[in-house]
Amino acid sequence: MTDPSSGSVRLPQSLEHARIPNLPPSAFYMADFISEEEEKLILEKIERAPKARWRQLTHRRLQTWPSDLVRGDTLLDTTPLPDWLKDPVIPRLLSIPVSSDSDTEAQSSSHIFAASPHKQPNHVLINEYPPETGIMPHKDGGAYHPVVCTVSLGSSLCLNLYKAKEDGGIDPDPVWRILQEPRSLLITTQDLYTEYLHGIEPIAVDADLSEETVANWSLLRSPSDFAEGKNSRETRISLTYRDVLKVSKLGGLLNRRP
Repeated sequence: MTDPSSGSVRLPQSLEHARIPNLPPSAFYMADFISEEEEKLILEKIERAPKARWRQLTHRRLQTWPSDLVRGDTLLDTTPLPDWLKDPVIPRLLSIPVSSDSDTEAQSSSHIFAASPHKQPNHVLINEYPPETGIMPHKDGGAYHPVVCTVSLGSSLCLNLYKAKEDGGIDPDPVWRILQEPRSLLITTQDLYTEYLHGIEPIAVDADLSEETVANWSLLRSPSDFAEGKNSRETRISLTYRDVLKVSKLGGLLNRRP
């Protein structure tokens, strides 16, 4: 379905229509989740954020909204997400039913965060990936409800999914590759959250791109953009929406005894 108020936005009738084929049935991709104008406005808000909001890592930087987690797994209930991170992303996430059930009431209660503690995301991580920048394979851990919604801005790149070995190591070859285009939404949950690791190679060009090597090829906005089998990266910004399980009032947290 198309959102007529949002230009080029195209939302599926349900997540069933956005499921990535050949992956476990817990990954979904929408190429036109936000419009070009919305992408521009969000990028402007990110750029205008106070310098103190940025945390500089070795090769990239990030912002955490509304705040970092304390004790590694708890969000302080102090300030909500700013409006520019809520609208239009969160209302759209909650508007898409998981299934195509004809029962309107059932649809309204079956969105991707329906089983999470707060029924919607309460935390956003903004990562900036210049070309030749990536992130090591990792899992997101137990601080979050096992649903990750990632909006990509600015440029395309491949996300790699890895399987851990029985000895605890990681197979260096990805099991699957997902190509994330600007303005797209990727949702991973269930087994893809708990059993697999995800990472981004620190390269300037994603190569060997084709229908055989990219899991979401059939769902891309413009497969023809990658007809030569490669994607030259520019700076890409990702917005990662999750629901932190533990939320605490500041006073209650400080009054806890170790």
